[in-house]
Amino acid sequence: MKTSRAIRRRPALLAPCVALLLAGATLAPGSTALALADPSPGPATAPATAASAKDSAPTPSTSALKPIDPAAFQASVARVAKQLMVPGAMVLLRTPQGTYRAAVGTVERVKAEPPDARDHFRIASNTKTMTAALIMLLAQDGELRLSDPVSKYVADVPNGANITVADLLKMRSGLYNYTDAPELAAALDADPGKAYTPREVLDIAFRRPPNFAPDTDYEYSNTNYALLGLVAEKAAGRPLARQFRERLFTPLGLAGTSLPDIHDRSLAEPYAHGYMYGGTAYALVDKPYPDALREAAEAGTLAPVDHTHQNPSYATAAGGAISTAEDLADWIKALVTGKVLAPATQRQWLESPQAEDPAAPEGQKYGYGIAHQKFGPNAAMFFHGGELPGFNSFIGHDPVNDVTLVVWTNLTLSPDGRTTAQAMLPTLLDQIYTGLDLPTA
Repeated sequence: MKTSRAIRRRPALLAPCVALLLAGATLAPGSTALALADPSPGPATAPATAASAKDSAPTPSTSALKPIDPAAFQASVARVAKQLMVPGAMVLLRTPQGTYRAAVGTVERVKAEPPDARDHFRIASNTKTMTAALIMLLAQDGELRLSDPVSKYVADVPNGANITVADLLKMRSGLYNYTDAPELAAALDADPGKAYTPREVLDIAFRRPPNFAPDTDYEYSNTNYALLGLVAEKAAGRPLARQFRERLFTPLGLAGTSLPDIHDRSLAEPYAHGYMYGGTAYALVDKPYPDALREAAEAGTLAPVDHTHQNPSYATAAGGAISTAEDLADWIKALVTGKVLAPATQRQWLESPQAEDPAAPEGQKYGYGIAHQKFGPNAAMFFHGGELPGFNSFIGHDPVNDVTLVVWTNLTLSPDGRTTAQAMLPTLLDQIYTGLDLPTA
């Protein structure tokens, strides 16, 4: 049976990141570019721009950060985007030096319209950071306790009397991941517009036995967060989308962020189209592309499928939100720096990450809807990632060095099967930090 520690590219709605440094993405010695094949002409590029002085924080003296050269930053994004064959990508970086934006390619394959940090896109599992924050707020208010069994809020959950809210938050329930079920991917391909309720997708999971006893192991499972959405609704007596809006989006001024109704497949203008080679299963499960598909994609004889308006209702609290790079940068920094939770609750949230693999205690950790990893002597990030058909993304904030990084691409997987936004990370981090312990070829 597949376990979380055997997974190198986790199931969709993703994964916090498949290890921030991406074991499969290596750097050539002495190079800042990913050591990949260069199979095709790259997309058109737009220059990276530094923000005006009024947008920039004071520059502290620190040896952890490199000076950012906008042209070099843009060139590095363009180079790796070309190698990954993404139609379009947007990188938003905020450091004490200023704000930098690098856009490559186009938001829609039939047009030449470069991406923008205000474009809307489906953020997939980055939604989990919001769901977890809402649960923490409800605990802070006394509406629930993290030690409560999930059976207090949702009926008929396997082992529900022994699975706590905290187990769900930390991916330690043992419940089967409903997005692994082959019938879900088949149904989405057969009817991309079908609306799913949280209970319908949970029933897919509950028909299978749990993979392990509660709190005995870690396994990334979207079932945990679909359940947490129902827990939040039961505890507060209000719909999840309304709670997101009233408690998170409006107070923080995230005007471009929303959790759509289950029947709403639209994205607000402006938005990026999202693409993927092949059917939904390649995003939902750890399933490699067949050689013939990969070769056709690399040769340019196979076009990616436009998944932009596939109904994301199956993702719900696990990955259904829409946002922009600008909003996500504001969101992840606010969350990490204590602008969302009260101080005591914030400390509990910051201390929640636990090693995914007990045999690697210094490796990637996952906590209450957030991952954490050190990747150098003076660098570490709280982060998450998102993946669903059409889009791949990353959000992270380093509170020590005041670095915020948001990446999105409108191609879920490169032809060679890598999650595209995350495959950019070694190159981007090498542009930002000194002394990184990045993997080498």
